[in-house]
Amino acid sequence: MSRGASVSRAPAAACPWETIVIGGSSGAIDALNTLLPALPANLGAAVIVVLHLVRDRRSLLVDIFRDRCALTVQEAEDQLPIRPGHLYFAPPDYHLLVDQGPRLALSVGEPVYFSRPSIDVLFESAADCYGPRLLGVLLSGANEDGAAGLAAIHAAGGRTIVQAPSSAAMPVMPAAALARQPAHEGLTPAQIANLFTQLRAPRLP
Repeated sequence: MSRGASVSRAPAAACPWETIVIGGSSGAIDALNTLLPALPANLGAAVIVVLHLVRDRRSLLVDIFRDRCALTVQEAEDQLPIRPGHLYFAPPDYHLLVDQGPRLALSVGEPVYFSRPSIDVLFESAADCYGPRLLGVLLSGANEDGAAGLAAIHAAGGRTIVQAPSSAAMPVMPAAALARQPAHEGLTPAQIANLFTQLRAPRLP
């Protein structure tokens, strides 16, 4: 596990992933405030985010991050095509999945770890769709949702990162993922943001 490394200024590199999926719960918004503004406007990937939300309240995540991100920020809708340069937030009380197309899909299936949306549901469906073209990031949280999904991304050949538990407000979620698959990279929010800063769309021939 990597800890405490300073933020480097390496040259931008073409994004090797078609999609980035991010999940978290308690304490994750603080990490997202560091991660999401680091995504470059010419990112050659889509970003899909699931946070555990209160079911009967409107999500404010789009309002919070629209002006903080260079990407197009919107709430996910059923059968919406997934487009590079767009950041999608799961809506309250729906599981968010990646379907063939690729498209977003919403489901009212049973809650997972008492949560709908579930991180595992998103991560597992994205792993099935993208395989090694997927980056999964699991942030702070107070239960084990996301551990199975991140392991599925790893098994499919994708890159997998957890927020270093020592840097998380609620370390249970990333620690559970590391216990299940020790090969995940453990990075602080600043280190993950540094990785994001270095990504850009590939040049056209």
